[in-house]
Amino acid sequence: MSPETRPDFLINPEGLRLDGRRPDELRKIELECGVLKTADGSASIRQGKTYILAAVYGPRELHPRHLALNDRAYLRCVYRMATFSVPDRKRAAPSRREREISMVMGNALEPALFLEEFPKAVVDVFIQVIQADGGTRCASITAASLALADAGIPMRSLVPAVAVGKADGKLVLDLGDEEDKYGQGDIPIAIIPRTEELTLLQQDGSFTREEFLEAIQMGITGCKYIHELQKDALKRAYAKRAPEASEEEEEEDVGTEYEDDLETDLGESEYDDEEEDE
Repeated sequence: MSPETRPDFLINPEGLRLDGRRPDELRKIELECGVLKTADGSASIRQGKTYILAAVYGPRELHPRHLALNDRAYLRCVYRMATFSVPDRKRAAPSRREREISMVMGNALEPALFLEEFPKAVVDVFIQVIQADGGTRCASITAASLALADAGIPMRSLVPAVAVGKADGKLVLDLGDEEDKYGQGDIPIAIIPRTEELTLLQQDGSFTREEFLEAIQMGITGCKYIHELQKDALKRAYAKRAPEASEEEEEEDVGTEYEDDLETDLGESEYDDEEEDE
């Protein structure tokens, strides 16, 4: 969108945003695992009009070998935007912004991974933005985390991410393209949902102390909702791969056992028991 077509307002008198959302409302999110057969793990995310694919390869031998780490695997993240992903054709060569987001992704995902299990190896994460309409940094982290889980990489937790910004002086969750361009700032956030540990926290623009704290809490709430969508996507993928039973009784038993295993893998069973004890 050019400066000449800048909207007259980002939040209307009724308190709704340009796309009709309330300030604390996420865009519609669709997550899917196993979308690429050639990758060890893959995922896609549609968040509003933003559409992103994530592919994971590894653990595998690292080349060039001088990058190998003796005590853990090297997490290599590559974020790229398709030349047709934005209205003004993007150059094919990697931009400074793409290199920055690649580094940010690695820093956000690494705390959730047991990379020490694979010394001297590499885990490659490739992100391709097919269509960009705001929020690609956080959507990429969400999709990459899901693709890592789909690849069977040992993880402490999935990592959801979302941005909170300020538009027309009000805090808004999950910025769209116009809000990102013409708002007063944004705060991308990624978390470990169980502990609410922040693995990504950046700030662009000016926020008061009260606005900043409120934005963090709003972002954590949004991330926890996205985390539930991540788990649902994994469960759907696991259900498709569950072994088939020859009889209905066996199928029921296998399905229950498979579901229990998945809940344990996601850390949910232990978490639920702790909540019941409290």
